[in-house]
Amino acid sequence: MQLRGHSAVVTGGASGLGEAVSRNLAASGVKVGIFDLNKERARALADEIGGNHFAVDVSDPESVEDGFAQARAAQGQERILVNCAGIGIVSKTAFRDRRTGEIKRFPLESFEKVLRVNLLGTFYCIAASTAGMLTLEPLEDKERGVVINTSSIAAIDGQAGQAAYSASKNGVLGMTLPIARDFRNEGIRVNAILPGSFDTPLLSTARPDIYQALVAAVPFPKRLGKPDEFASLVLEMCRNTYFNGEYVRLDGAVRL
Repeated sequence: MQLRGHSAVVTGGASGLGEAVSRNLAASGVKVGIFDLNKERARALADEIGGNHFAVDVSDPESVEDGFAQARAAQGQERILVNCAGIGIVSKTAFRDRRTGEIKRFPLESFEKVLRVNLLGTFYCIAASTAGMLTLEPLEDKERGVVINTSSIAAIDGQAGQAAYSASKNGVLGMTLPIARDFRNEGIRVNAILPGSFDTPLLSTARPDIYQALVAAVPFPKRLGKPDEFASLVLEMCRNTYFNGEYVRLDGAVRL
């Protein structure tokens, strides 16, 4: 797919990995619609890159439908969807409080929230976006569009306390190939990226010892991933029409 002149939607597109994707798509001549709940940050980024911003809660199907309707009114039907919106809540399934000795459990509402945002939210956006892509005239190779999902290496080898996050990201990974096969006769490709530890605002607030431990765990290069490196892979998955139904670990060979 030649990127210039097409329209894209990036969920969670105002910060971290999503921001890098928004910037790199815009630099490639793509009209970018940013879905993000941080209105101020999304507005500032959209103004900077010449895109559009929409306050969308991906865990709410009505908000998702409204967001796509607004995006299409502003910039036309998207051919590219990149799902970067996600959250992480860490807690062991059941544990003994170190201070009080009280037995506690992972709050069910927190577990469900992670699944709603990361897994259901990704599917809501895919369903809404691909329904619109089906209305488009095919390009070269009879391609109508491409979807790129953000899973995580935690989908395969999650750590203690990551039950909700790993389950949600494993679900994102697990549905990528079946959805790609759903559209085998319609020219819509679906892929997933499994990022490792990336230098995003979330990790920048970690304690220095935790941050250094994450860096030390990476075999090579000895650093956290750069958001632009994630975005580079997104652009390659968009451009390379033979990339379909696939997932790629992007993690410097780290294993959690």
